[in-house]
Amino acid sequence: MPPSRRLLLLALLPVLACLASPARAMLEGTFLYFPTHAPNRSALTDWRIDGQLAGCARLVEHPRAVWLICHGNAGQASDRQYIVDHLPADACAYILEYPGYGLRPGTPSMASINAAARSAYETLRALYPSLHLGVLGESLGSGPACTLCSLPVPPDRLVLMVPFDNLLSVAKDHMRFLPVGLLMRDKWDNVKALSSYKGPVQIFGALHDNVIPVAHARALAKSVPQARYVELPCGHNEWSLFTDLVVITDG
Repeated sequence: MPPSRRLLLLALLPVLACLASPARAMLEGTFLYFPTHAPNRSALTDWRIDGQLAGCARLVEHPRAVWLICHGNAGQASDRQYIVDHLPADACAYILEYPGYGLRPGTPSMASINAAARSAYETLRALYPSLHLGVLGESLGSGPACTLCSLPVPPDRLVLMVPFDNLLSVAKDHMRFLPVGLLMRDKWDNVKALSSYKGPVQIFGALHDNVIPVAHARALAKSVPQARYVELPCGHNEWSLFTDLVVITDG
């Protein structure tokens, strides 16, 4: 970097520090979270915890397993029938609604989403104490999904669809002209979250992904010794179309 540019950056650092809080909120509100707020008109059942909306669910009468789904950054839980369709038919599937998404009150952030994911996970553990409990994270949802793997009693299985290794590195790919390390508040690090996890892991990357470039899924898979990695010949939002390649099991 030329000396003149270094001096300009150093001069701007105090300004960026003063603007840090509002700039972080603007950055994440503009580039990270894209909720919708429609009523649930899907075939999925509303799911409540202590009377409060927690998401949507597909319930089966005698489940062999249970899955908690952390969806991507756009839309809402009731949009995710396509994820449920990839899970075994004899499993209950619960799709977490993030704070500030759908009709759930609150504001989305790493802290609020992680807290919601943990509450949902612990509720399902208590509700189904003898059943296999898997967690599936899609895109942004790979962050809270991986965070659950650092709990004292982690998920029995983890599946990640078009995930990232760490969110900051993805932001740097897209916004090379900004000091995103200073401006980002929400920095999920999936490599760190999975560093001690010993359960089975399936990771599905998308070769033509222009949202989370496939290098991030590859890097995450490389960091998890037991991961089974599958690369799909598609873009970020087309992974669910590959029913012959996206095979998710309970064991």
